[in-house]
Amino acid sequence: MNSDAIETLVRDVLSKMNGAQGGTVVSAPAASSKSGASVADYPLASKHPDWVKTATNKTLDDITLEAVLADKISAQDMRITPEILRIQADIARSAGRANLALNFERAAELTAVPDDRVLEIYNALRPYRSSKEELLAIADELEQKYQAKICAAFVRQAAGLYVTRRKLKGDD
Repeated sequence: MNSDAIETLVRDVLSKMNGAQGGTVVSAPAASSKSGASVADYPLASKHPDWVKTATNKTLDDITLEAVLADKISAQDMRITPEILRIQADIARSAGRANLALNFERAAELTAVPDDRVLEIYNALRPYRSSKEELLAIADELEQKYQAKICAAFVRQAAGLYVTRRKLKGDD
């Protein structure tokens, strides 16, 4: 595989990352980035590449095979920003995809939560892993420490469903 093919592949992956689709969601209060972005702005990588920046402020033009091979691009340089996720939410909402928009908004909130904590929360949300009190404490942490109100509502809703369905720690 030559350099041009690899660079094209990397750009394609980035474009797809910025245009992810799918998933289901539970209801929670909706947020809005007020970006004004709509379906007409999709895909961002080709229509508004200047909007797309990584968490370290790199642009799509900065991410090249040469930069990767020269160790000028790190994993941190590939992280998406909450702003671009909120723009994606606006685009999804304008396309009538409210559930997808909410997924993007939750993802935007989670960019503030350290990766290891996200994995801990994921494991805590698995059936029979947590008590109701532990889940509510996670929701409070998300809301108070990370200002992740949508994610907190999701965890609170999960706690309520786990009570009803007897999926809490000690229910098995």
